[in-house]
Amino acid sequence: MVIKVLTGNYAVAEAVRLSNVDLITAYPITPQTTIVERLSEYVDLGVIKSRFVRVESEFSALAVAYGAALCNARVFTATSSHGLLYMHEMLWWVAGSRIPIVMAVVTRSIGPPWNIWNEHSDFMDQRDCGWLMAFAENNQEVLDTTIQLFRITEDERVYLPGMLGLDGFLLSHTSEPVDVPEEHIVKSFLKPRSQPYSMCGTELITLGNLPKAEDHMMMRYDIQVSMENAKKVIKEVDLEYSKLTGRSYGGLVECYRCSDSSYLVVGMGGWVGTMKDVCDELRDLGYKVGVLKIRFFRPFPEEDIIEVLRSVKGVLVFDRSISYGSLGHIHAEVLARSYRLGNRPVVKGIIAGLAGVDVGVKEFMNSIVGFVNEVEERGYVEKYSEWLLPG
Repeated sequence: MVIKVLTGNYAVAEAVRLSNVDLITAYPITPQTTIVERLSEYVDLGVIKSRFVRVESEFSALAVAYGAALCNARVFTATSSHGLLYMHEMLWWVAGSRIPIVMAVVTRSIGPPWNIWNEHSDFMDQRDCGWLMAFAENNQEVLDTTIQLFRITEDERVYLPGMLGLDGFLLSHTSEPVDVPEEHIVKSFLKPRSQPYSMCGTELITLGNLPKAEDHMMMRYDIQVSMENAKKVIKEVDLEYSKLTGRSYGGLVECYRCSDSSYLVVGMGGWVGTMKDVCDELRDLGYKVGVLKIRFFRPFPEEDIIEVLRSVKGVLVFDRSISYGSLGHIHAEVLARSYRLGNRPVVKGIIAGLAGVDVGVKEFMNSIVGFVNEVEERGYVEKYSEWLLPG
């Protein structure tokens, strides 16, 4: 192992370097650009033997990656914000074709008004496309999860594309020490590239023709079956990776001080680290609080969530995105699962941190303490969803 000081974007590039990728497609967009810039440098210097294709748009970036992957190439691309939205149609084509591709999404607000700062709306907007969706807490997890996604997406029980989310600027441009595994370790971990079919063989094959409605529905059903299969694969891959590197993230979720908790704080992404610090402080003050980190939003870790919720009084969910007219995306998912329990905990959601608004120790502390005290006094909360607004 080698310790390197890397930004989150450079951690992605290191993971791609180690993963023996055949083709990289690139179109710049803030705050993703330095991923493909670093990979371009690697290609020009001969550090990696990947083909690097500069395209004219984000739509083209995924279209070219899709075409190469159809010929059984291991491919990678990355984007952010409006670029990801521009790719949206191709996301459906890739997933519906059951073609493994790995993409990094450096999260950023969507305009108007114009904004380059962090929130999760762009990432969450893709939740129904059939892609595996992972999100990292820190730069070490960025590197490790990128490598794991190549293995997971190419597993014959899955055969679906996967995206890794990382917080724009908070991770993408912040430097941290990262333990980089040696090439022979990653090579032993990643199997030879695999996918259900190839378009570049001698056998004739058609793609995208009109099937019978019944066949089309069965293909959609099969994506859902593979999503369910992916839950087991993700846990298996995480366990195997831990044996090689000593690092495990728990599979779909990571629990921090959950075992004896009366209350849970749920979150996803970089601010989970701050939640853990606040949890430690609250423990010292006598509050039995734990943190549940969502590591994979798709497939959603239903069974894991239900198991953890069984023994708690209340759950406070922080979302960095919202489905307007409804709830925060994670809140809605957790709330739905809570109804599977006979003794249902109080579940409240808070929308915070949109447009890059800072949420720190003070904000988390006040929100969590207020929630716990309200549940202890009333047994319920007055507002099951609210905004944490600046100022």
